[in-house]
Amino acid sequence: MALGRVMVMMSGGVDSSVAAALLHETGYDVTGVTLKLWGGESDSGCCSVGDVEDARRVAAQLGIPHYVFNFGDDFNDHVVEPYVAAYASGRTPNPCVDCNRTMKWGRAFERAQKLGFDFVATGHHARVVQTEDGPALARGADIAKDQSYVLYMLGPGELARTLLPVGELTKEEVRELARTLGLRTASKRESMDVCFITRGGREAFLGARIPRRDGAIVDTRGAQVGTHDGVDAFTIGQRRGLGVAVGARRYVVDLSVSDATVTVGPRDALLRDRVRLREAHFVRTPPTDMLVQTRAHGSVTPARLIGRDVVFATPQPRVAPGQVVACYDGDVCCGGGIAA
Repeated sequence: MALGRVMVMMSGGVDSSVAAALLHETGYDVTGVTLKLWGGESDSGCCSVGDVEDARRVAAQLGIPHYVFNFGDDFNDHVVEPYVAAYASGRTPNPCVDCNRTMKWGRAFERAQKLGFDFVATGHHARVVQTEDGPALARGADIAKDQSYVLYMLGPGELARTLLPVGELTKEEVRELARTLGLRTASKRESMDVCFITRGGREAFLGARIPRRDGAIVDTRGAQVGTHDGVDAFTIGQRRGLGVAVGARRYVVDLSVSDATVTVGPRDALLRDRVRLREAHFVRTPPTDMLVQTRAHGSVTPARLIGRDVVFATPQPRVAPGQVVACYDGDVCCGGGIAA
């Protein structure tokens, strides 16, 4: 008798392929589902025709059913448009967080429940652990690949019906398993870019959607050191591609959409002792002394939560408005919020 019916979200990559294989081998009744989220001229990133075919062929090799759910309109409304709007207003969004929240543990999670699945599963490098307060999200075994940051919003309700099979493995162990099983995705390169931006990069993607407005690049004293053709091409903390030559390294330390001004300065000018949260979402009470992560591939740093402010133990580079601040009790994620 099967351990339960599982809908595995198969992206066409090695992690979700191995997740499906592990669950099938363990004794679950597994069905693979690929979410078709983005298409058109730029359809060469995540959920491309090639990715769908890779997922389908892996499912066939494992002997499990495979289906495609087309959520393109919802993805545009809940991920792509907010992404564009954020940059237009000088914020730096987290599209992977929005996709996980609204698509994977939104539309797909809801459909899985309606179809009678007991669990959903993905290939995220994170773990579901049992605590006295119910299931909790924890860091994956491979800290270098940990993805708990982009799942910070998941609470006990979602986690009770979520399986994350590769969270206990390192990336190399995942690839070795895929090679042992002969999966076609074993050596497939993983994408580190925003899935719906492929040709021309972020600047070209946003440039086609946000009206151009020239402005000045100034230093921290207000002296002009360059010009630009759109604030949306910059993000707080950016060092490369500034288009200014002032000798020492300079970073973007502030953005002003109202007058189209980009302020650059030395790294010290980026340092802050705190960040204010908006849309705080805590699934469990964080400890007094906690750890926080402010970038998807960043490290954690000690901090305290005082009111709406996360106060760092030592000054940290400014968190770009719009970025997630994920809070941890050791390896367990307590939730977090969005940098104001």
